[in-house]
Amino acid sequence: MPLSEFSLINQFFKTQLKTAFPAELGIGDDCALVDVPKGKQLAISTDTLVEGIHFLHNSDPLLLGHKSLAVNLSDLAAMGAKPAWVSLALTLPTLNEMWLAAFSKGFLSLARQHSVQLIGGDTTQGPLAINATVMGLLPKGKALKRSGAKVGDDIFVTGVIGSAGLGLIKAREGQHDLSDYDVQQYLKPTPNVEIGEQLLTLSSSCIDISDGLAADLTHMLNASGVGAILQHEAIPMTDSVKAYSVELNELLWPYSTGDDYQLCFTLSKGLANNRQVSDWQHKKLITRVGEIVEGEGLCVNMADGSQKMIKKGYEHFSSSTDGNE
Repeated sequence: MPLSEFSLINQFFKTQLKTAFPAELGIGDDCALVDVPKGKQLAISTDTLVEGIHFLHNSDPLLLGHKSLAVNLSDLAAMGAKPAWVSLALTLPTLNEMWLAAFSKGFLSLARQHSVQLIGGDTTQGPLAINATVMGLLPKGKALKRSGAKVGDDIFVTGVIGSAGLGLIKAREGQHDLSDYDVQQYLKPTPNVEIGEQLLTLSSSCIDISDGLAADLTHMLNASGVGAILQHEAIPMTDSVKAYSVELNELLWPYSTGDDYQLCFTLSKGLANNRQVSDWQHKKLITRVGEIVEGEGLCVNMADGSQKMIKKGYEHFSSSTDGNE
């Protein structure tokens, strides 16, 4: 017997996940009901992933389930919010039980890892598309924003830059082995939730790198009314990304690729020796890449002493398709 919408929800998504903030009413009614604890504020982020635009055709549904939640959690991390709830809307060409079983496993596994409760959503028929809305909590009035960068602040990034972009290229060529670091970064990104929560009391501004370091840092600079100088040699990249940039004869290529899902954030000079910051740097979880300066625009100091101004990043309504987010 074919699955109905309600049997689909019951079989694959109506599961009880442990969470610090259980909803008063979750899946099964017209709306979910949640209580926001006193002194807390709700952070909400929505992302839509469309087949052929944000992920490749015939993508592994297990990894796709993971990624569809990971990209939202990365937005919460950029605000310093603690994940609490998520709703999920699926547009499906057909009700494929094997696909749904794998997708829900990937989605709910990451939800379980971060104590996120699935509280509702929708299913409809059409070209494959995934829409997730994630909600998190943070102290009222304390959210990290893009607009807090100050002249003299140090600029940091988590992880490495450009690997997901190279992973997309490899995936297009048929490489899907997660033992390849670049492929893993593209197909199964790790949201920096814990670092984001701890940055809440440290950082002056923060942004999620989804459209490329250049584009997203520029958003931060514009919101803060400042400029920035990056040191190219300081940008954390894998050897494979560096080699690909040389092959392209475009050393700034990693700045414009999407899907990194790292954090770019600023810290005042007084935090240079903070114990937590030093520990992150020692473990290579974060890297100082530049400084906030007066003026406007993003400048990169190259190893040969030259300077380049950049602003290029992924644009959702450009002609580029197949997998860039």
